Formats: sequence, C-alpha cells, structure tokens
Amino acid sequence: MSKIGIIFGSDTGNTEDVVKKLAEVLGEENFDLIDVANTNVAEFSSYDKLILASSTWGDGDLQADWELFEEELEEINFKDKTVALIGLGDQEGYEDTFCNSMALLHEKVSEAKIIGQTSIEGYEFSESDAVIDGQFIGLAIDEMNQDDLTQGRLEKWAEQIKGDLGL
Repeated sequence: MSKIGIIFGSDTGNTEDVVKKLAEVLGEENFDLIDVANTNVAEFSSYDKLILASSTWGDGDLQADWELFEEELEEINFKDKTVALIGLGDQEGYEDTFCNSMALLHEKVSEAKIIGQTSIEGYEFSESDAVIDGQFIGLAIDEMNQDDLTQGRLEKWAEQIKGDLGL
C-alpha cells in the first residue's frame, strides 16, 4: 500500500496538531505529514490519496502557506486522486466565513474523488462556502470554541474515510 499524503498549512500550530491527531487515529505508519510550505508539485503529485488541511484566515482566506502554493495547485492533475478536506475555523468570531478555506481547496481539487463530507449538526455559524447540499465538503474543526469535540469528530471522520483511503 502506498502512503497517503496529509498536507497542511499552519500558522498557530492548531492545524498541525489536528492532522497529527488524525494520523494517530488512522495509523501514523500509513501517512506522510507534509507542511505545504515545504512541498513542491512533484512531491504533491506523487500521492494518489491526500488529506488537505487549512485554517481559515481574514475574510475567509486560505492559510498563508496555502495561498503561496495556490498557483502550483493548478499544475497538479487531481483526476485520478482521492482527496479529503479538513478546514479549521472560528464559528463565533467569523460566523459568516466559517471554514471557507475548505471551499477554496475544494475548488482547486474538484476533479478528484472528494470524500469525507460531514454534517453541519453541532455547529453554530451563519454562513460557510464549505457547505454544499446541506453538508460540509469535509471535516470542519473549531479549535477556538469546540476543541473538546475535536477528538471525537476526528475519530468519527476517520471511520468514515478509512475505506476510501484503502485502510
């Protein structure tokens, strides 16, 4: 089995912590944890299965390192890839752009098989571009207001995506 790439961008360390917990839950030996600031198109393209994670900044923007890598994402062929998305956000402070980074990544990888949609139940926000057909397009995490729910959400999501990742 080939390794699965977990590619993340993290300013404060929250996103990195979340993906480390996820790798632990899914079995660390199956994953390569890669900071998007330290990757390139060739390495990124070498994975058939990916988990992409970004926090949301400002008015719904990608994390800074993801923004710097955005043009390179255009060069990657996602057609035969399986991709799961994780978005971090603050549903109280930024209730109208909650986890919008997930939607920005989704746009870039839309040709891939997207897995891991989750319910919006248990969240309190007014708007999110990461909601399509009444569900998040990936896993939404709020370390600011609901950090006590993160582990349970990761465990539930891990069970949901295991089969699609070949685990």
